[in-house]
Amino acid sequence: MTRPTDTALPGKGMPAIPASKRWLEAVPWLLALGTYAAAPQYAPLLTQIFVMILFAMSLDLLVGYTGIVTLGHAAQFGTGAYVAGILAARGWITDPTMTAVIAMVAAGCIGLFFGSLMLRTKGLAFLMLSVASGMFLYEIANKATGITGGDDGLQGVVFSPLLGLWEFDFRGTTAFFYSFVMLFLTFIFLRRVVNSPFGWSLRGLRENDLRMSAIGCHNYRRRLTAYTIASTLAGLAGAVQAQCTGFVALNSLSFELSGAVLIMLILGGSGRLYGAMFGVPIYMFAQDYLAKRDPTNWFLWQGIILLILVLFARGGVLSLAERGFHACCRRRPG
Repeated sequence: MTRPTDTALPGKGMPAIPASKRWLEAVPWLLALGTYAAAPQYAPLLTQIFVMILFAMSLDLLVGYTGIVTLGHAAQFGTGAYVAGILAARGWITDPTMTAVIAMVAAGCIGLFFGSLMLRTKGLAFLMLSVASGMFLYEIANKATGITGGDDGLQGVVFSPLLGLWEFDFRGTTAFFYSFVMLFLTFIFLRRVVNSPFGWSLRGLRENDLRMSAIGCHNYRRRLTAYTIASTLAGLAGAVQAQCTGFVALNSLSFELSGAVLIMLILGGSGRLYGAMFGVPIYMFAQDYLAKRDPTNWFLWQGIILLILVLFARGGVLSLAERGFHACCRRRPG
């Protein structure tokens, strides 16, 4: 499989950012740091946004690059959150780094187990099995009140200072920088994955799995590997959530969260990684605004916005931004 040049965005047919404009990739990161510097009181909100972006990026590896649409991705997110939370609440392991690693391994194992079963099916059958996997873990957490806290959530989760130096204080400063670094490292890792030969093979599976089989690609193994990687990163997002909030809610395993993160990804644009950086904050701010303006019908307005995007901007908000950017580049060469 040959690798496209910079004139085409992988798998989407959209122009990529020219090499001379690559500095634009730093804009979202600088904007996040600038927002904190200008308004440090919003650190908890920014931390929550970072966690959800990390979660959405893990889903993007499945939806945007592999063509696997799942409605049970919260199963791995919640697994990571509960594993990290239980370890700290019981006093077994309170180091944030260690609990994050263990949470990633646990979520990866869950993803490997469910993926090995679900990926033998396709289409509607896979979608229903993904929902069932999330509901299965949700009910286990709901019934195991002595371990998970049940419907009340897991409380009393206290982690030791990060690297023995920085405590997770109520101002959220440590949580902000910790989640920011985790998100950045995850982004770098995913970008290397999707631009590797393995990543290009995932795009091939998304476009035409029969042709990939014809050239000798083991489709099931590659899909299962991608599913396990995405599950591991979702577990990391859940662990960071537990570490930054000191609490694990039961809805971290819910079907609603799986649906919400999928909407965030579609809103921003899948198959781009940066789409999650657009979709998550837009969704969260729009949700807050619509819930305040029309608390009874805000789901209706959310549906209308998504309908408009699907009809007129199938690549999400990022697709619109790319079109505007390249239109400006054509008018002003260089």
